This record gives sequence, C-alpha cells and structure tokens, in this order.
Amino acid sequence: MATEYVPRVGDWYRTATGEDFEIVAIDEDDQTIEIQYFDGTIEELDPEAWLDLGLTPIEAPEDWSGSLDIEREDYGIDLERTEDPWHSPLDSFD
Repeated sequence: MATEYVPRVGDWYRTATGEDFEIVAIDEDDQTIEIQYFDGTIEELDPEAWLDLGLTPIEAPEDWSGSLDIEREDYGIDLERTEDPWHSPLDSFD
C-alpha cells in the first residue's frame, strides 16, 4: 500500500530502493513531476509513477556533492577543520 505524499518543489524523499531525490519542478499542465536524484540524474514522473515509488520523506543531505560527481577530498577546503574560527594569523608572529 503506497502512502500518498503531495509533491512540492524542494522536498526530499527516499525511494523504497534507497535512492534519494529532490523534487525540482512540477508541471501542472502536463501533470508531471520532475525529480533529481542525489547523483544528478533527472527523471520525469507521471502521478501514477509517483504513487508507486514507496516514498519516505527525508531532510536535504548535508553533503551537497552528489550531483557534482566529486569526492569530499576534492572540495578544496578542509571540512573537518578544528582550528579556532577566531584565530588570527598574526598570533604566530613574535
């Protein structure tokens, strides 16, 4: 039995197969829902296919790199930085 969620642009869901996606567009005229999976793949669904996905609402992922096809090491910044944010570079000078 499928649970019916009303699609809204910006909402995130996980399918029964474990794929995360965001609703990126809804076309009222064509009655389609455009979704973008975390890996960047875009798919267009009709209302019947939407109901058959077996959805669970989820929060937007904190790791935004999925659709960019990059690894955490490639961000160009240290995400695990532990230094004091108020540290002044001039403190190291005598």
